[in-house]
Amino acid sequence: MGARLTDFDFELQPDRIAHRPVRPRDVARLLWVQTKDGVAGSGEAVGHAGPPPSHQTKRDGGNLTMSDRIVRDLPDLLRPGDILVVNDTRVIPAQLIARHGNARIGITLNQPREEGTWHALARNARRVHAGDKLKFDGTSEMSAMVLARDQNGGVILRFDQQGTEFMQALHQNASLALPPYIPRPHGPDNADEMDYQTVFANNDGAVAAPTAGLHFTDALLTALRDRGILQATVTLHVGAGTFLPVRSDDVSHHNMHAEYGEISSNAAQAINETRARGGRVVAIGTTSLRLLESAVDESGIIAPFAGQTSLFILPGYRFHAVDLLMTNFHLPRSTLFMLVCAFAGTEAMRAAYAHAVATGYRFYSYGDASLLHRYDL
Repeated sequence: MGARLTDFDFELQPDRIAHRPVRPRDVARLLWVQTKDGVAGSGEAVGHAGPPPSHQTKRDGGNLTMSDRIVRDLPDLLRPGDILVVNDTRVIPAQLIARHGNARIGITLNQPREEGTWHALARNARRVHAGDKLKFDGTSEMSAMVLARDQNGGVILRFDQQGTEFMQALHQNASLALPPYIPRPHGPDNADEMDYQTVFANNDGAVAAPTAGLHFTDALLTALRDRGILQATVTLHVGAGTFLPVRSDDVSHHNMHAEYGEISSNAAQAINETRARGGRVVAIGTTSLRLLESAVDESGIIAPFAGQTSLFILPGYRFHAVDLLMTNFHLPRSTLFMLVCAFAGTEAMRAAYAHAVATGYRFYSYGDASLLHRYDL
């Protein structure tokens, strides 16, 4: 049997879950985590004195170093010549209320499919069947035909509008699909409309935000450029499947949701040239990391990419594309916590998360962040 779900469990009190982001975004806390192998790749190796005395640093037997910083410190933690890889997906309103006869059905758009259709998650999915027509609550007329239904509560829908017209109808009839751990009894508010979108957002298509990117501001991006840190942009449209729990005790049996991603030839070239010059690839978020690892060969060369990825990363996976990862603090038993354990080492992540809980870090989408160095097996 492979890794068990309980191997990725930890205790987290509800008051550690962030319901609103800090303001400004770049003053969120940042836990800088380095294993023994990662320390040589830190900013200290290029002449920096390391964290000033005002920052708390903790060492665990000489193998693990954790430093309490803020996101605004990021330029000092990276080297000139490193490259940030950011996700420019834009979150769309994806939560809809459909009606079929007297039935009220919650619909969450998940992923666009070919020929203008959408895969969606449906509450009360047993009430709908192929051939049914759904009408949606809102300020404009909008309807969809059910083309198929799957066994996991999913449906394939063809809407009566496409392109720009469809997007306009969504903004009139749908709301943001905020994560279930952000309580909004009356739905997302005006602040969420701004807060749940990154400064990089450009391409419509995500149901959930690539949350590591939420910490960036124009001022921080200027400071990074002034430091000589490069930037490449990729697109991964995060689907509603990111919220689905792992249900198999043997986690290797989990079916990872597929998401659409693109890496342009220009982005691939910039990343490859950075690595050839000795710069490091810094993935901003697990979405960027998963997309890069889906497009890399064993020598570390990134190829242009356009298609679906369902890459599921567990401890034992060998990374070829990414050297550092900036990411938020994730749910217990989640595929994302499994990913960070694979990237930085399970024991390091257990220690880091225990430190984060004990010292008041804020968790999940609106919470604080970590900067992790890759642990090579």
